[in-house]
Amino acid sequence: INGVYMHRVLGMTPWDDSRRKVRVLGVRPRDRVLDVCTGLGYTAIHALRRGARVTSIEKSETVLRFAEYNPWSRELGKVTVIHGDAFEVIGEFGDCSFDRVLHDPPRFGLAGELYSQDFYRELFRVLKPGGSLFHYVGSPGQLIRGKDLAKGVAARLGSVGFVASVVRKEKCVLAFKPR
Repeated sequence: INGVYMHRVLGMTPWDDSRRKVRVLGVRPRDRVLDVCTGLGYTAIHALRRGARVTSIEKSETVLRFAEYNPWSRELGKVTVIHGDAFEVIGEFGDCSFDRVLHDPPRFGLAGELYSQDFYRELFRVLKPGGSLFHYVGSPGQLIRGKDLAKGVAARLGSVGFVASVVRKEKCVLAFKPR
């Protein structure tokens, strides 16, 4: 919308991109999955289609309204969607509640708190030992300012206990909670 592309826009549809994220995360049947930042719900729907039980958090009522009218989002009704600020809502979940977390936040300039050590500490808390986190980072700012957002994300995730690595091909940081 503002000229900064957070998501892939060349060579892949948003639907296929979401399917790929869920595959890379390794979602399996009966997994409990937390999808942070629902958007139109594509990643939540793909996790659901793999047999997972999905809870998703979305702050924007406008985005949730768009999803109601989007034919690709119809299955979102089978997902537990919480309308609220993920930074606050995450505190309502018990320890070790989820097997997988898919975190696809808005860009850093719009939602810096979702890239914070405090938020990552909460993600670590709600993830079961042996669980995995897919944190989409995209590549905004890399070409213009030389920033390596992914490297900073991996370092902050590591500082709260995750074993994290940058996966450039997927524009993400993949992290695991040790057993």
